[in-house]
Amino acid sequence: MSVTVRFAPSPTGFLHIGGARTALFNWLFARHHGGRFLLRIEDTDRARSTAEAVAAIIDGLRWLELDWDGEIVMQSARIERHAELARRLLVEGQAYHCYCTPQELEAMRAKARAEGRSVRYDGTWRDRDPKEAPPGIPPVIRLKAQQDGETVIEDRVQGRVVVANSQLDDLIILRADGTPTYNFSVVADDHDMGISHVIRGDDHLNNAFRQTQIYRALQWETPEFAHVPLIHGPDGAKLSKRHGALGVDAYRDMGYLPEALRNYLLRLGWSHGDAETISTSQAIEWFELDAIGRAPARFDFAKLGNLNAHYMRETDDARLAALATPFLEQALGRSLEPAAKARLQAAMPGLKPRAKTLAELADVAQFYVACRPIPIDDKAKALLAPAKPLLRALAEALDGVAWNAGALEDATRGFAEARGLKLGAAAQPLRAALTGSAASPPIFAVMEVLGRDESLGRLADASGT
Repeated sequence: MSVTVRFAPSPTGFLHIGGARTALFNWLFARHHGGRFLLRIEDTDRARSTAEAVAAIIDGLRWLELDWDGEIVMQSARIERHAELARRLLVEGQAYHCYCTPQELEAMRAKARAEGRSVRYDGTWRDRDPKEAPPGIPPVIRLKAQQDGETVIEDRVQGRVVVANSQLDDLIILRADGTPTYNFSVVADDHDMGISHVIRGDDHLNNAFRQTQIYRALQWETPEFAHVPLIHGPDGAKLSKRHGALGVDAYRDMGYLPEALRNYLLRLGWSHGDAETISTSQAIEWFELDAIGRAPARFDFAKLGNLNAHYMRETDDARLAALATPFLEQALGRSLEPAAKARLQAAMPGLKPRAKTLAELADVAQFYVACRPIPIDDKAKALLAPAKPLLRALAEALDGVAWNAGALEDATRGFAEARGLKLGAAAQPLRAALTGSAASPPIFAVMEVLGRDESLGRLADASGT
């Protein structure tokens, strides 16, 4: 089977989470079948399309590592092709000029509503002689849609879906100003780009019936359709910003990893047995359309956080430190010097289990890269107040010790026992002095990462020496 699919967003805003999942499903389907994944920007709505939105979509796809094949197709560059096809249908008798004024169309809609009928064009100009056209009214071109029988879609997700042709009116395919309409442009582009499968949200299912009739009028083969249920919030309501309907850039800024977000989006409506953590290579190997469910998926930030935490624990220390660095630099308002970056990377094994996002990781890692004297929170201050003499003596005892976690713990334990103290009586103020907090990764591992000079310097700051 030769597969060519496309992701075709409208550049009127960011790449939202539903669009990202659509792109992912198309990308996986293409990669699974050794096919092509194309990117088309549907920018024919010039009033709402912006260059900033195009850039945001491209940036979002690149961050998610969803690479497309070939050049990006800008739909606006193909308007003449669309218009040419509409005029062809006009010549072939598959379309006709309609001269209805906006006022006539509104009266038509009002009458249908008053009579309890569905609001649709009534075919006023379908069989009329164009010679009867009123002067000064630029016509639109309407498709001469099939009126009898049914339009059937064998959808790869929804199954067999049927609509009576009597429910489909003669849609406009070319406006009076010569610009094509959405449904007509989509068909023209999908055909010319060789699209074999159209995978998109099920909010486009109604469009599929109209587009199928356009394919038939143009005597083109119709692609296979797969309409994926939309994403809902945890409460089952339509996904909104409060649920997580944000741009992909927002998830990046919150500190999620692209591989974690890909995995999470994959599991929103698609499954492979009981597998939850699915690598990209596994996803490509396993992905098929028949594993997409028909019920709307529910977005859950807690599950995304847990999945992201898993991927962070699995991430190489050097990469994770590099990813966390911009978050730290933003929080601190300065660039990290090389020594701080080295400490950050060395601290990763102890920090990974303590955070679910890069933002959280940066927060718990701040004490490693803080400039002296480091900030001390209130709980740490309470621990330090009575312990300054103890810390001065401990610093002297540690000065000649080999600087590794095991030796430092042994020395501190011996120091405490010699004074009739439990280890915690020395370790807790030690933690407060070195981290500025009453909680941290294991303190002796922290000391090893900080190094001798930085650790003893912080002890001197905290004990007032």
